[in-house]
Amino acid sequence: MPSFAAAAEAVLAQMRPGWRNPKHGKDWLSSMERFAFPRLGKLPVSEVTSADVVETLRTVWHERPATARRVRQRISTVMEYAVALNYRDDNPCSRIGPVLGPQQDLVQHMRALPHRDTAAAVAKVRASKVNPAVKLAFEFLVLTAARSGEVRGARWDEMDTADHVWTVPATRTKAKREHRVPLSGRALEVLDAARAAGYGGPLVFPSARGKRINDMALSGLLRTLEIPAVPHGFRSTFRDWAAEETNHPREVVEAALAHVVQNKVEAAYARSDLFERRRTLMDDWANYIAGAHPRHPPITELAEHELAGTAAR
Repeated sequence: MPSFAAAAEAVLAQMRPGWRNPKHGKDWLSSMERFAFPRLGKLPVSEVTSADVVETLRTVWHERPATARRVRQRISTVMEYAVALNYRDDNPCSRIGPVLGPQQDLVQHMRALPHRDTAAAVAKVRASKVNPAVKLAFEFLVLTAARSGEVRGARWDEMDTADHVWTVPATRTKAKREHRVPLSGRALEVLDAARAAGYGGPLVFPSARGKRINDMALSGLLRTLEIPAVPHGFRSTFRDWAAEETNHPREVVEAALAHVVQNKVEAAYARSDLFERRRTLMDDWANYIAGAHPRHPPITELAEHELAGTAAR
């Protein structure tokens, strides 16, 4: 009879080949080692009870709700493995919800800049002395409104600079479907700069060792330059700009963000990826970053102006 920890290792070994990012496996095991194994690890998998699972989750259920839910799901997966291999007859995770009670976690949004501050942020990154590949990757991320992993893993064979298209393969998108990204003039200039830098290899924005840039590189860049945002937040910045400063239809903006249509009826009729309309949208976004003057000054400037006025009075 395997222990719970041994069963968890077996489950991880079975699931690992199906994950696109090796980081998922590390996160999976790390959470189990931290929260589940101290109480459950040495128990025979057949002897883990609902009470054991409740006590495992009790201390984090309300303090760290999202983490607790993930750990519960992972414990449940190990228990289903045990049931499937006839080590036990039931899953003790199926009866603990009412005992643990409802959670009151709050939604925390990714930190994002107001769109009127984006041009200044891009200019600040350009003028910095950090790794040139990271700087170019950041600007490309902003211009394309793409996800960090898609940009950091971008390859030259995905780029059609003649037709101004970046085709992200299904294996590298969150929705697991191919996504075509129209490239603005400035995005093409970023690619030209990356090519001129002579990095070599298949990656557009490689690390110093020619490998994929670490997932913390872009976040670290923003922290170093004291830009109050995270890389993923620029997708929200792009969406806010489109809603507040343009007349582009919502479905075009959602398609640019590669969001899946949730309504099944609507999705059945949404056969087009609205590519040409998205091209206009992305050109407008690039032009806005390049030189559009906001209709309202940034909050910091507005505050300084008001303070000056108050002092004068």
